[in-house]
Amino acid sequence: MVTEVTDARLNQDLRRDGWRVVKRVIPYLWPDDPEKFWVKRRVVLALGFLIISKLVAVYTPFLYKGAVDALSGETADSALMLAMGAVGLTVAYGMARAMNVGFQQLRDVVFALVGQRALRMLALETFTHIHRLSMRYHITRKTGGLSRIIERGVKGVEFLLRFLLFSIGPLILELLMIAVILAFVFNIWYLVAVLVTIAIYTWFTFAVTEWRVKQRKEMNDQDTDANQKAIDSLLNFETVKYFGAEAREARRYDGAMEKYVAAALKTSYSLAFLNFGQSLIITSGLVVVMVLAAMGVQSGELTVGDFVMVNAYMIQITMPLNFLGTVYREIRQALVDMSEMFDLLGQPAEVQDKPDASEIKVTGGHVRLDGVEFGYDAARPILKGVSLDVPAGQNVAIVGPSGSGKSTIGRLLFRFYDVGAGSLTIDGQDVRDVTQDSLHSVIGVVPQDTVLFNDTIRYNIAYGREDATFAEIEAAAKAAKIHDFILDLPEGYDTAVGERGLKLSGGEKQRVGIARTLLKNPPILLLDEATSALDTETEADIQASLEEMAEGRTTITIAHRLSTVADADRIVVLEHGVVVEEGTHGELLERDGRYASLWHRQQAEDAEAA
Repeated sequence: MVTEVTDARLNQDLRRDGWRVVKRVIPYLWPDDPEKFWVKRRVVLALGFLIISKLVAVYTPFLYKGAVDALSGETADSALMLAMGAVGLTVAYGMARAMNVGFQQLRDVVFALVGQRALRMLALETFTHIHRLSMRYHITRKTGGLSRIIERGVKGVEFLLRFLLFSIGPLILELLMIAVILAFVFNIWYLVAVLVTIAIYTWFTFAVTEWRVKQRKEMNDQDTDANQKAIDSLLNFETVKYFGAEAREARRYDGAMEKYVAAALKTSYSLAFLNFGQSLIITSGLVVVMVLAAMGVQSGELTVGDFVMVNAYMIQITMPLNFLGTVYREIRQALVDMSEMFDLLGQPAEVQDKPDASEIKVTGGHVRLDGVEFGYDAARPILKGVSLDVPAGQNVAIVGPSGSGKSTIGRLLFRFYDVGAGSLTIDGQDVRDVTQDSLHSVIGVVPQDTVLFNDTIRYNIAYGREDATFAEIEAAAKAAKIHDFILDLPEGYDTAVGERGLKLSGGEKQRVGIARTLLKNPPILLLDEATSALDTETEADIQASLEEMAEGRTTITIAHRLSTVADADRIVVLEHGVVVEEGTHGELLERDGRYASLWHRQQAEDAEAA
């Protein structure tokens, strides 16, 4: 009983999701925008070609009947057919078949632009929406699974648009026209036999397909999981090698594929059952109708041409009905795939611009945190009433042990998250009251690990400003002390850096990141442990470049190594989400508090290491 209730509820959910997806797709076919009137015009024209092709298809068997009757010596139904003769009717039959196909192809040609436009628009909408989603969503989402959901969903768009408009509707139209011809040209029993066959076939197809949709969804889930594990493993290629875990990763992937294969086999077996059942129903209906026609020919009520025409119509019904099974399965699958994608589109962006948000205006770059409270999880607060003042043009360092909330301040400044309480302002403007695009444009970030695109060095530096000239790119590289290194490379600025920049060393990647930020030329700079992952010599070189870059800018330096911030205008010590000390390096050492303790410990560790 529980299983029946669960299955019924699942089917209801699938139907509801299907209608939801159809409602989302219809505007791509019939947009309200007057400037997109050409879309409606193409849809109407495609439908026109479709109707013509169906009328030709339904009339074609009459030509076939006429040719057979002429060859067998039967009296022609009309003077036109009598005049055309067997050869003329045969040629006309061939031309009608060609016209049927031709109008169908014209329909597809006219509609192709509508379908491709919808695919492009939805793909762009999905891509843009994903970038709008909050950092919280992205750090909890599996990239491999996300990419597969988008891929399947976007592919389903064109299919759904094309087949929803040109398969289900046309099929119903063709079946109705053939049913009317069978009833009036022959007798009502032909119509009854056809309608009963169609009814049983449709019921069987829909019932079994609904059952198969659940199996297909399970197969998709397992496919997504396997794909996610594969991508996750490849992204962590070095880690896998470090721990000799190739066999472990293979077992993990194979375990996921085993579940996928099990689900895929269920899908294949159920498909075989569906195909056999459909064939049995169609064949039974075909035999019944042909027996009726054969009896009519034997009794002299029908001609041999009539028998052939009935057979042609039954075959004409059989083909779209078989197609109905395939189309319905694919449409249901497309609805499932697109439902997952629309669920993704329905994910709300946690951080959004206010309706009246204005462009930020930076006059000096004065950053101020006033009683800021924040936690990634409500039950686990990170910042507990932090107040911090960074005057325009000054370099303020934030130090403290891991987990104290240093990097969280950087994320709040860039507005990856909104503060839970208190305020964060730039030149007196609350970051929640300005547009995110304008806020991001005035802040430059050099993170601990600069991640580069799998493209050229030129592209990665130019990412700092889209309209930068090559001369400006070179100037930024020179300022970051990486220009000479780039010129020594065989392909210079056109050298590919590999995925995530793996072809470059840590120091080289950081210098590319510095060049990129210099090209952006922001008034506010955030250095988030920018040298902590580098060796001592490289760290010293990069630190010198960072100090040059910070000149004349408001700079917030988040650091673990205290030696890198000793020259800061002010140092803020953060511990357990609370500011415990602040002052210059000298003042904090004289105070002999928490900062002094951290300083002496690091000095001792450096001396021991040396």
